[in-house]
Amino acid sequence: MGIKSSLKKVLVIVTLVILVLASTGFGFYLGQQDAEKRIINNIFTQGASDQETKNLDFTLFWNVWQSLKEKFIDQNRFDNQKMLYGAISGMVRSLNDPYTVFMDPEESKKFLEDVSGKFEGVGMEVGQKKGQLQIIAPLEGTPAQKAGLRAGDKIVKIDDAFTSDMTVDDAVSQIRGKKDTQVVLTIFREGWNNTKEFKLIRDIIEVPSLKWEVKENDVAYIKLYQFSEKASADFRKTALEILRTPTKRIVLDLRNNPGGYLEVSQDIASFFLEKDSLVAIEDFGDKKEQKKYLAQGNDIFSQLPLVVLINQGSASAAEILAGALRDNRQIKLVGETSFGKGSVQELENLTGGSSLKITVAKWLTPKGQSISDHGLTPDVQVEITDEDYQKERDPQLDKALEIVKEIR
Repeated sequence: MGIKSSLKKVLVIVTLVILVLASTGFGFYLGQQDAEKRIINNIFTQGASDQETKNLDFTLFWNVWQSLKEKFIDQNRFDNQKMLYGAISGMVRSLNDPYTVFMDPEESKKFLEDVSGKFEGVGMEVGQKKGQLQIIAPLEGTPAQKAGLRAGDKIVKIDDAFTSDMTVDDAVSQIRGKKDTQVVLTIFREGWNNTKEFKLIRDIIEVPSLKWEVKENDVAYIKLYQFSEKASADFRKTALEILRTPTKRIVLDLRNNPGGYLEVSQDIASFFLEKDSLVAIEDFGDKKEQKKYLAQGNDIFSQLPLVVLINQGSASAAEILAGALRDNRQIKLVGETSFGKGSVQELENLTGGSSLKITVAKWLTPKGQSISDHGLTPDVQVEITDEDYQKERDPQLDKALEIVKEIR
């Protein structure tokens, strides 16, 4: 009996020792985990200025990454750089702003080609309005324009893929492609009962900045296609050519102009406005003081009668220019309500050739009107019907010429 009692004591003591050692080991393990968590969080939150970011648990991201690397069945699919770009893209997309976009090096290259005025594709600007993917504007002389696509057309499908869950950049990526290849767009247009398919053959797209001609003896008709890098220089050259003609009036056509660089819009506005006139206001919300863009003083057309044409394909920098001319000089806008793309994007170049296009502010006209969503309403509403398109009539331009001739 005494032996049994002693054995029990020994067993109890050994069990306690094991439990103590186990708890010590488990405590060490938990402490190690906490240390790893602190290290990971310190790495990810280094430089963070707000406490909310500092308190985020970034070990979740790292744990998911590690689990995928260790357990995913097809290890050949792993590309660390691609995974990183995907993670960043997902973070940016969570903001639910179609104009705030992360671009990997290949996408960045395509974007820079777009704004320089030369790329491969079908030649149209695509945007989102009320969650629906649609054409902002088909560009001059491109497969999109030649096929009969119009501003405001809703893109239902690209090839066999429905667009309901696509971002603008997803859509652009699928529509773009090598010259001589085909893309099929399923389109719905206001007034139609059913969708229609448009088969387009991609081409090299070189979009001109502008064209101009003298109409009715003394009216300079200027058609601005976009505010690309070279548009300022092209407009300056055109202005000198116009001065050598008997021009007494101007019709400025901003229809189907999807925008471009604000600085280019500001530069062109300066030809029509007196020096230091307010062109646009950049509103950063509560973050910082508004920034004002002023006319630079070229003003050679500031005294000439002027009418501006707009439609639902007029967006961004085109709306800024139209709004500046209306607010400063009471210039009449003729046509249809503009697109309403009134946000400001800043392009930030990142490492490895990637970039971030981020919405930093909203455009306001000189009188403080926000362009976002609502667009600019024309003073004289004129629509172009299907019959007008078919018979190549332009009642909007006809009306603008009629109005500008009456201005004294």
